[in-house]
Amino acid sequence: MAARRVLIVAYYVPPAGGPAVQRILQFLEYLEDAGWQPEVLTVKEGAYPNRDPSLLSAVPDSVQVHRTGAFDPLALYKKVKGDEGLPAGSLGEDRSFLEKAARWIRANVFIPDARVGWWPFAHVRGKELLDSGRFDAVLSTGAPHSVHLVGRSLARASGLPWIADLHDPWTDISYYDDFPHTGWARRLDERLEKSVLRDASLVTTVSPSWAELFRSKQEGTYGVVENGFDARAFSVVHPDGPTVSEGSSLAAAHSKEDSGDRSFVLSHVGKLYASRNPTAVWDALAALQDNSDIPDLKVRLIGTVDPAVVDAIEERNLMDRVERVPFIPHADAIREMAASTLLLLVIEPFAQARGMITSKLYEYLASGRPVIGVGPPDGDAASLLDAHEAGQIVDWNDARSAQEMILAHYTAWKEGNPRPGAAWNQIQEHNRQQQARRMAGFLDEACRQHRPSALTR
Repeated sequence: MAARRVLIVAYYVPPAGGPAVQRILQFLEYLEDAGWQPEVLTVKEGAYPNRDPSLLSAVPDSVQVHRTGAFDPLALYKKVKGDEGLPAGSLGEDRSFLEKAARWIRANVFIPDARVGWWPFAHVRGKELLDSGRFDAVLSTGAPHSVHLVGRSLARASGLPWIADLHDPWTDISYYDDFPHTGWARRLDERLEKSVLRDASLVTTVSPSWAELFRSKQEGTYGVVENGFDARAFSVVHPDGPTVSEGSSLAAAHSKEDSGDRSFVLSHVGKLYASRNPTAVWDALAALQDNSDIPDLKVRLIGTVDPAVVDAIEERNLMDRVERVPFIPHADAIREMAASTLLLLVIEPFAQARGMITSKLYEYLASGRPVIGVGPPDGDAASLLDAHEAGQIVDWNDARSAQEMILAHYTAWKEGNPRPGAAWNQIQEHNRQQQARRMAGFLDEACRQHRPSALTR
């Protein structure tokens, strides 16, 4: 039986880098194995916060990628402020006149987000592709949320079933209230969100809590597809391939003696925004340092670090402990995870933080390293760590628990018996192949339940 064909609408496609790309790649790489041949509709020259051209090789040769032009105000913003001025979500922490004006325009003109200028270009090209008659479904996957407006208009034009895959909350996203929305802009955004939730044949998201959040806004069919991890990518840290013996973890193969590094390395991999400043961990490290409990500890921050985070570290006299590493390719980031003793995860405090499970957490699990997290102790990320005995989430203000946890890991490491992270054989339900199969199942369900007339409202 020939594979059915799905048009995937996505903005963050290689050479874009960053976490959103990893979720999209898992669909491109593995949907075909699950009975769905993907083609991609994306932007030609995106205003990406990060670029990683090495990821182009991860797009299978069997996947056709269709690129279009776009009107992208962030491209202009980038020319004015330079590459380092381009943010991932909000427009940064600068409070200059330019920044304030950009925030107001972003909040009240470009709704739901600054990539909405791609919508007309994507719709025209997408309709041309769908008119060929070779597609069975449409899948929009994003951030940014404007990709779902493309998915909605293409579904309406074609009558095909459509899945909206939302990586994040929409009007409940963590930085939403940072923008100076006028009342009418907020109401319009809410209507756009509800129209996507209402018109999609099926809505998927990354965590159970966020599926319930969307369901509370609009009745419909909702499912969870996790961000997952690429098992093959971890061959760079495990020379025998992406499998290890029963009941073991990658951590067992990477002691401080094996790596040649005599330091206890606490690493954060990825961007550290001001909103994700883990002050509980900095307070814990300061107390441990004052007590001379952690003489061999090193903090490695890999990726962009907001000045507010640097200031917090300096205020606690911890800079001598810190090693800064700029943005690096994904394969190198995986090596850094596996070379660490303990990994730091940070979830910013916001109303829907319980549902935040970043793609980084799945890679942390796959690295075999234990995790200390700062965020909601009763959230979905905490449940995932607990299920695999891979670490613990402490509350944003709970420096005492953070201190106790770090000291326990440090002591075990010092005694030559570092605590392991997740066991490789027990986390395979979270790999990309399994998540692509889950999405394929939802595509099958959307096709079975689809009623074309429902999209003509």
